[in-house]
Amino acid sequence: MNILFIGDIVGAYGRAITKLLLPELKKEHAIDLTVANAENSAHGYSITEKIYHELLELGLDALTMGNHLFEKKELLQKINGFDKLVRPANFPPGAPGRDHLIMDVKGTKVGLVNLLGRVFMQCLDCPFQAAEKLIPKVRERAGIVIVDVHAEATSEKCALGLFLDGKVSAALGTHTHVMTADERILAGGTAFISDVGMVGAADSIIGMSKEQILKRFVTQLPEKFEPTDYGPGLFNAVALKVDEATGKTLEIKRIKKLTEPIALTREEKKN
Repeated sequence: MNILFIGDIVGAYGRAITKLLLPELKKEHAIDLTVANAENSAHGYSITEKIYHELLELGLDALTMGNHLFEKKELLQKINGFDKLVRPANFPPGAPGRDHLIMDVKGTKVGLVNLLGRVFMQCLDCPFQAAEKLIPKVRERAGIVIVDVHAEATSEKCALGLFLDGKVSAALGTHTHVMTADERILAGGTAFISDVGMVGAADSIIGMSKEQILKRFVTQLPEKFEPTDYGPGLFNAVALKVDEATGKTLEIKRIKKLTEPIALTREEKKN
């Protein structure tokens, strides 16, 4: 099975880049399942119902989230209706949303899990213990399991990758928006990369306005961060080739594409 996992999609520009490149990439790599991290898809922070449906219409099969999950208050009431979206499984019990997904892909069951790191992040339940409880239950129903490890520290991502080795098909890092070059197949057949990267403006600081972020660093004064919506586009993802019989990954390949600038309408820039 060929799986495409796309890094954090940042704002309207990231969605436009995805729309431009995704159809051809799916053909080029004969993709059976497409997953993306969407926690920055709504103007850099969280997701809305409208954008959730927009991303599915672009050809994404499932979405993962992260630390910005509930920064759009509408999700508290609506997330339970988003049946193609998974939130971090280590939120405390009772949090709305799905802690995993089971998908049927050409007759094969694929599980999707999202974990949030705790180093330099909000303090949630332990991702290691959450995985230890949840993964066996997912494995009972799915032979292939993909885990989005949404974390800040490379050390924590590596630790989770090794902790999950042999238990899942892939442990893929997100959140830092900078693609790393450490993709590999671990000893137990689990694909790992510290960070898949992002989809957004290339001439930016992790997809956000470089002017705003530089001002914050230089002055240490409060500054609103907004996504960059101009210039060349950057698309980061990984393509996985997974053995359906064993659930082990045979190949992981980094994908990095640059696009020409994309013109957005004033209305598109707001979302």
